[in-house]
Amino acid sequence: MQKFKISTDKSIRLNGIKFKPYTVGNLPPSFGFKYDENKDKDGIYQWFNYKGLTYVEDKKTIWDAFA
Repeated sequence: MQKFKISTDKSIRLNGIKFKPYTVGNLPPSFGFKYDENKDKDGIYQWFNYKGLTYVEDKKTIWDAFA
């Protein structure tokens, strides 16, 4: 069993990777598929559930701050 840390915004850090929580009604549009050939876009196909929330890896980078 691996230990994780929950921060005040309910995000979880597991093995140095930050996971962002979502409720079922607020999942990102790219959730649930690996790759969309029409839009040439990768989807989110790996997640885990904990205490009623769905956690997805937070892939924000430093460049997102400039967008």
